[in-house]
Amino acid sequence: MDAMTLRGNVEWEISRDGVVLRSGRSPNLVTQIGDQVYAERGAAIASPPAAPTGMKLGTGSTSASKSGAGAALTTYLANSHQAFDATPSSALSGSARRITYVCTFAAGKATSAIPITEAVIVNAALTDATSAAAATISRSLLTGIGSKGAGETLTVTWTHDLMGG
Repeated sequence: MDAMTLRGNVEWEISRDGVVLRSGRSPNLVTQIGDQVYAERGAAIASPPAAPTGMKLGTGSTSASKSGAGAALTTYLANSHQAFDATPSSALSGSARRITYVCTFAAGKATSAIPITEAVIVNAALTDATSAAAATISRSLLTGIGSKGAGETLTVTWTHDLMGG
């Protein structure tokens, strides 16, 4: 039996005036809702979950999980709702189909003296509030990112690789 796998990474970069101050990479977990989005939208099932709309950031530390508390932001960071920079892209990466999502949190957006430790891709309205697990496509715990100053820009790039078995 062939199995489909879906895995990915989050790369982030904090810069000021075009100079990279810090960067890093963390794995991400596609949630049950994310699996449903990819499967049902790809199969043209009637009334699939909404397509991803953007990202949100947080300061929580709950382990990522496919469903339940670990499938949503634990602690939402105010003013961290952001639409994608452009339409997500799709390209062949080796033998995988890679979907890439990018958000740029400009100076003054998602500013935090507390370290940013989590990020999600959501398929809900981008309001200045947390999103439920039912609206979370993917979640990642970010390591090493630290805080984001008012004059700093944070760019977050997610990749989801879909591979047949």
